Amino acid sequence: MSASVVKGWCPGALRPMQSGDGLVVRVRPFGGRLDAAQISGLARLAERHGNGLIDVTSRANLQIRGVSDTSHRLLLDGLSELALLDPDADTESRRNILVTPFWRAGDATQSLAAELEEALADSKLELPTKFGFAIDDGTSRVLAGDSADVRMERDRSGGLLVRADGDKLGRSVVRGEAVTTALALANWFVISGGARGGRGRMAAHLAGATLPAALLGDAEPAPIMAAARPGLYSQGAMVGVAFGQMAHATLDQFAGFGHALRMTPWRMVLSEGKRVMPNATGLITEAYDPALRVIACSGAPRCREAHADTRGLAAALAPNIGAAARLHVSGCAKGCAHSGAAAITLVATGAGFDLVRAGSTRDEPILRGLSRDDIVRDPSILMGGH
Repeated sequence: MSASVVKGWCPGALRPMQSGDGLVVRVRPFGGRLDAAQISGLARLAERHGNGLIDVTSRANLQIRGVSDTSHRLLLDGLSELALLDPDADTESRRNILVTPFWRAGDATQSLAAELEEALADSKLELPTKFGFAIDDGTSRVLAGDSADVRMERDRSGGLLVRADGDKLGRSVVRGEAVTTALALANWFVISGGARGGRGRMAAHLAGATLPAALLGDAEPAPIMAAARPGLYSQGAMVGVAFGQMAHATLDQFAGFGHALRMTPWRMVLSEGKRVMPNATGLITEAYDPALRVIACSGAPRCREAHADTRGLAAALAPNIGAAARLHVSGCAKGCAHSGAAAITLVATGAGFDLVRAGSTRDEPILRGLSRDDIVRDPSILMGGH
């Protein structure tokens, strides 16, 4: 493994992160949704105050890249005008919420999100910045495999439950109890020692701690929905973003005809109400496009800690990855683009690429120091062909 240091915090708009191409400014859409005016406004801000590139992250956020110290202030003014800015950095860091994109008008999803956002803003909880919430209250769950510590879900009969990540069962609640129960779980996590040195996750904490009786439940969550893919859904058009990055002009195209965007943690966006698939460079519209099998971080030269160009290699390898497999190409050992395991993980180091099978960037590689040319010339090495 590389000696890269894993940071314990995530960037925000008010607290950006320095990268190889300037400041990375993360925008967290309220309710997991951007209206058409916000979409076109963000595209304009990325062009004027960044380098025009926009990331779609695994936390259902957008990141404007290439921002300078001087342009950051102007960017914040623009985000404030678009109603996309929190009052302070602490409030922003607590508002880490995934929202199912498959909600329907009139259901509880958006009101739950708004209530949770308001409650988090009013709270004084000192949560790790990677600690998050998921509102996954459809008839089937779509966020079960995504990073969250407290989950609002439906049970198998349609009732609401609140569940600590890592616990198979949740506590049944009525609508008015959902947010207070979610915050009670987060508060228990803190006071019981789950947050140490700005780090900590619920599932890991539950391995050595027991929930109090008041927060325990016996409600079984609804079944998990098959993984979403690009295509048309009743809520709109689901579109992939190749390697999680698009140009500002591509984002601006989504604002046409007044369509809103619902964000997802899958490097896809749902163009609300759209009945035809959009067509723009860098977008994935086919359900089984090979690019969907590959995850790649920004890589060099965009990231200061990356040892290689990850996206060029990922694009070259994507057609060689089996339909059921997943390839993760990471520029260093931090694994920013994907923290979990993948069938194949390539980790760039100063001496070449390390290969991990059925693991993450933190696991022991089975091969070290592979060159990019060797991998591209003979991709079978990734699958154990040698």
